[in-house]
Amino acid sequence: MEERKQLKLELLKTPSKSQTDKKLKYIRYADDFLISVNGSREDCQWIKGKLAEFIGNSLKMELSNEKTLITHSGKYARFLGYDVCVRRNNKVKSDKNNHLKRSLCNNAELIVPLNDKIHKFIFEKGVARQINDILEPIKRNSLLYLTDLEIISTYNAELRGICNYYHLASNFNKLSYFAYLMEYSCLKTLAAKYDSSVKKMWTKFKDGNGRWGIPYETKTEKKRMYFNNFMDCKKVYDYTDVKTNAINIFAQSITTFEQRLKAEVCELCGATESERFEIHHVNKVKNLEGKQPWERIMIAKRRKTLVVCRKCHLDIHN
Repeated sequence: MEERKQLKLELLKTPSKSQTDKKLKYIRYADDFLISVNGSREDCQWIKGKLAEFIGNSLKMELSNEKTLITHSGKYARFLGYDVCVRRNNKVKSDKNNHLKRSLCNNAELIVPLNDKIHKFIFEKGVARQINDILEPIKRNSLLYLTDLEIISTYNAELRGICNYYHLASNFNKLSYFAYLMEYSCLKTLAAKYDSSVKKMWTKFKDGNGRWGIPYETKTEKKRMYFNNFMDCKKVYDYTDVKTNAINIFAQSITTFEQRLKAEVCELCGATESERFEIHHVNKVKNLEGKQPWERIMIAKRRKTLVVCRKCHLDIHN
């Protein structure tokens, strides 16, 4: 029995497959990279040494030992905001031809880091507050002076941006709670603006089909901007708020974007006939050099936004 125990321990230390089929895969985005190695830990340490040597000698840079980690593929590694690992799951599921297979085993899996990314965003933006272990949606005071259309556009843009980015994650459905917090934070912000309640805001903006949205007028008809459905964001090429392309959020806007766009006058060339009018915006006025006509106009107006016709907008960017 003692001999059997020793052999069992030796067996557990023995690799389950040949060590001659070593493989390496490398993926990089800017200065962030991930290397997957089919081999031993000694191989990984040797590769890390070679990386440090190349980066130090050829690129004259230093490899951060804190950020360059060697870990097992079964544990999560952070890459471009995703947690990446290799699944080891022997559950059997049917494919479209009703053939049973283990599709979840030995495949790469992408996970949304809810605590590190989503919760951090919620607290930084003031979308919710934590009471014991529960997140409660709250109003955002910084948006109270915006119009209804700008408020819902802000929430839609933030929700769509995060959900579109994480649409590849296997736990994408867990963003449903994030979408709930965003929606009720939006309703509470609207309620605080009108000194009302969430229920009254829902009643005021409901469409009669179980959804709610902010009504607005275009040149030809009346439309309604609905709050985004987060599941639609999983379809990368099928956005839900395609009507918000011309509505850009600017915190210190004196004349609202709806009024400036509805005027249908280019603030650069004065044209009144155009396919459509758009908002050109910059990060900071102080960064403008004043070499171009549009820069001089923005400097004179001390404004980061400019309503321009389609032609002028293309000329600015080209």
